Amino acid sequence: MSKFSLLPVSSLLAAINDTDAFVPEHWANESVAILEENMVVANLVHRDFENLFADSGDIVNTRKPGEFTAKRKGVNTDVTVQDATATNIPVKLNQHVHVTFLIRDREQALSFKDLVSMYLQPAVLAIGRHVDKMVLAQAPRFLRTDQYQAGSLGVDASVASILATRQKLNDNKCPPGNRNMILSSKDETALLNLDIFTNAEKVGDQGSALREASLGRRLGFNMYMCQNVCSVTGTSDTVTGAVNNSGGYAAGVATMTVNGLSAAIVAGTWFKVAGDNIPHRVVSTVGAGTPTSITFLPALKSAVVHTAVITIYDPGAVNLSAGYAAGWEDYIAVNGFTAMPQVGQFVQFAAAGAMYTVIDATSTTILLDRPLDVTIANADVVFIGPNGTYNFAFVRNAISLVVRPMAVPRAGSGATGAVANYRGLAVRVVWSYDATKQGLMVTVDMLCGIAVLDTLLGQVMLG
Repeated sequence: MSKFSLLPVSSLLAAINDTDAFVPEHWANESVAILEENMVVANLVHRDFENLFADSGDIVNTRKPGEFTAKRKGVNTDVTVQDATATNIPVKLNQHVHVTFLIRDREQALSFKDLVSMYLQPAVLAIGRHVDKMVLAQAPRFLRTDQYQAGSLGVDASVASILATRQKLNDNKCPPGNRNMILSSKDETALLNLDIFTNAEKVGDQGSALREASLGRRLGFNMYMCQNVCSVTGTSDTVTGAVNNSGGYAAGVATMTVNGLSAAIVAGTWFKVAGDNIPHRVVSTVGAGTPTSITFLPALKSAVVHTAVITIYDPGAVNLSAGYAAGWEDYIAVNGFTAMPQVGQFVQFAAAGAMYTVIDATSTTILLDRPLDVTIANADVVFIGPNGTYNFAFVRNAISLVVRPMAVPRAGSGATGAVANYRGLAVRVVWSYDATKQGLMVTVDMLCGIAVLDTLLGQVMLG
């Protein structure tokens, strides 16, 4: 493979003429430049990169640094020596993200610049969106059932919810520097309607926030809007009951008497209750087929009144007789749903199992944000999370995006390609001639894996 350095896009285009339209190094360089410029979230997390060729399925180890403890030294005592430790976190390179397209013979007369705008740029942008979606899909894994969540499902973001998120990170001893807040378009709009974010006198930015509709850095966070924030607004399979206690329940309660329910509730089912509006997971129930009491995690964040509506998100089931092995990366067949799980909705296959996020769905199948961590069997329960928006606040070391370059095709294989590396990203471009379709088959791809490094360094802000 030839060695080359990445040129700025403007210099690259100026240097290439029509005869260079099919030089693979140019395509690879241009691809990685477009990708790096257009990703939002993937540029904010820890990136583990080494310039070593890898294959899909390979395991690499990224590291979570250990903590030191300050010690007091007496006048006549020695210093206390502490070991510098780091925890190895194995990450499987099981996300082979690609876009493949055909450039037919009649279109190959176009210059490199024309081909980039017509084909390459849309292809790489699609990869960038997928990688951002893959990173943001980890947000539900930061929903901790041992603490309250900031904000409320179905309620727009506010100064209060941002400050509550900040407090949660402070309580978890998350470093205060370079905290990021990724907002849904809905919640960004809500915040832009507040004077505290756009009034030039209050913000002190000479009106740029108002002119550019940009939140910038506010309340200790670098704020970004991303359309890939986990957000569920459509119809989900639900049943409703109600709180059945004349005095209602105060914040901190984790068991409620209920009525209006006429079917058993499986432990692990998610629900929300009006007036509180955070995700709760059922631990146990009393009353079997006519539940009269629910015990759940986390406890109520806010007081709820008598007759407050409880919305329970009905689970479905895995629908494949052979089940699915650990590492399965394709669509998963499910049934038992009237309304299928939606893109952006989190799912689980065990009462307290790993959380996944749906990134695509058909009328009978769902595609998850990452391959399965464990085997799932036919008829295993598929729990779904409550509707709402899951904005995400974090620092760089909360999540690691692990990227490795892939080898180019061997000489004489009938295909050619090149790899470009830049700032922790590696993009490969491969093409071959398809005689049946009369054109060049081009694949732009990257090999990566995702790992949550520390759930104390990120916080979901509900909206």
